[in-house]
Amino acid sequence: MFMRRESRPWRHVVAAGLLVVAMASGLAQAREVNDVYIEGDKVCTRCHDENEYKPVLSIAQTRHGTAADGRAPTCVSCHGESDTHINKPADVEKRPEPTINFGRKSTTPVADRNQVCESCHQGGKFIHWQGSQHSAADVECGGCHTMHTAHDKVRDKATQPEVCMNCHKEKRGEIRRPNHHPLAEGKMACSDCHASHGSAGEKLMQRDTINDTCYTCHMEKRGPTVRTHQPVMENCAICHNPHGSVNDNLLRQRPPLLCQQCHEPTGHRGGIPGFGDSRGSFNSTGGMGITQGRSCLNCHSNIHGTNNPVDASNERTFRR
Repeated sequence: MFMRRESRPWRHVVAAGLLVVAMASGLAQAREVNDVYIEGDKVCTRCHDENEYKPVLSIAQTRHGTAADGRAPTCVSCHGESDTHINKPADVEKRPEPTINFGRKSTTPVADRNQVCESCHQGGKFIHWQGSQHSAADVECGGCHTMHTAHDKVRDKATQPEVCMNCHKEKRGEIRRPNHHPLAEGKMACSDCHASHGSAGEKLMQRDTINDTCYTCHMEKRGPTVRTHQPVMENCAICHNPHGSVNDNLLRQRPPLLCQQCHEPTGHRGGIPGFGDSRGSFNSTGGMGITQGRSCLNCHSNIHGTNNPVDASNERTFRR
């Protein structure tokens, strides 16, 4: 004979209660741990918690909030002691800002704000910051970088141009022209060519010259070649607009107009239609002639330089 097991619903109630207590204890412990990302920050995180309207605690997801890294800064090392901010004086209505505050509405001088970053970020790619265009224009580090977030837009190729074009607005339209480098597609970023923290080269180039920067990708144009085209050796930007163009190959103007900025049409040898003849008179016989199609590039296809060994009257023509 089997005895019916008596149901005891109170056991389930007790188990559920114990589970709630355990979860509450675990959350309290997690909260305690989260309050102290780096030793000494609890004085700030006791107020600036997960309910803060700005994502303050998410700095723990960045290198600046890595407790295992002894070089990581604390809240105080960036924002100062901020005694009046922590302990609001009784005679003031609004809590004073931290000693060093950041952002567009900051009352702290830009030099003092940047000094906070410069105290750690020295040498290497920051060695040319002093005297650079951004430094001279009083650009704040926080104007480009976002500290309290795991995703810093300026360090992501897909979103970096958006940050740069907040100031360099004229480039926004250029990178969307028919011929452009793939910035809008996220395959390149401004920092591939420009060193925003300063450079020994012009225009904040990553390399010492514009050409050396271009050669990091366009190595086939580096040479050396037997016949060299002077503007090619001087500056790629003489002919090309690197940010974008309505012309093929990022040219600033379409040939022959681009070529004729240096090469006077009446000096062209031979009686080619559309150019001056050997006597300097303009010969329009044959219609548009050389001005059609690829223009000068119909004949001068190796415009960046040629290894053609022919040493004759056409030695400067950059033909194949």
